[in-house]
Amino acid sequence: MIISASRRTDIPAFYSDWFINRLKEGFVLVRNPLNIHQVSRINLSNDVVDCIVFWTKNPEPMLDKLDYLQEYNYYFQFTLTSYQVDVEKKVPSKGKQIISTFKKLSDLIGPEKVIWRYDPILLNKKYTIEYHLKNYEKLAKVLSGYTDKCIISFLDFYSKTTKNLKDLDVENFDYEKIIIIAKKIAEIAKKYNLKIETCAEKYELENFGIKHAHCIDSELIEKIVNCKLNLKKDKNQRVECGCVQSVDIGAYN
Repeated sequence: MIISASRRTDIPAFYSDWFINRLKEGFVLVRNPLNIHQVSRINLSNDVVDCIVFWTKNPEPMLDKLDYLQEYNYYFQFTLTSYQVDVEKKVPSKGKQIISTFKKLSDLIGPEKVIWRYDPILLNKKYTIEYHLKNYEKLAKVLSGYTDKCIISFLDFYSKTTKNLKDLDVENFDYEKIIIIAKKIAEIAKKYNLKIETCAEKYELENFGIKHAHCIDSELIEKIVNCKLNLKKDKNQRVECGCVQSVDIGAYN
């Protein structure tokens, strides 16, 4: 079983103590977000859990708790962008804290287990194409050697997304803009020895060396656990999503 911790909320940043307590107890209760009356008991024993995938913008609270994960296989999806507090209100300073945390985590568990996410990419008068490319290269330069891969995606305009970002006057993407950004980011990534992939994108960008990502990645998981696993595509995710099946233990809001 693969545990996703979590697409729904940032467990490493805000609930690391809770998570470690759940590991000690050996189980967690998870409410179905589509049916509040349905609660599942998920076994967290290390002989049941094949791998844990953490999703976070700030794993610093987890750094002193990694010893509790010694009997587990795991890796981190670490979102690190160039946005400021108008977009990421709860994220500490990138230059003063987050980049340092990224490097510390990589030194502790290895660069192959820290996947850099620069996503989602959004555009407005402040966060222009030029802004993203300039700051993406700055980050790629300082993170080179501390991660093997970067995953990007372009903002999808769901109703909730549109509502949350109404004050930012976000622009719609067109194919031409995506090609400009993708091509240049691929060139930058190659310069700093980073593989580049897209998350749940319908666009084919392999001409630029950009593959479709598998964020919950069967190939990486099998490498980490050092054996073959029977892993199938997650049918609960979008068609474009390449993730394999997992159990998400987070809660929205």
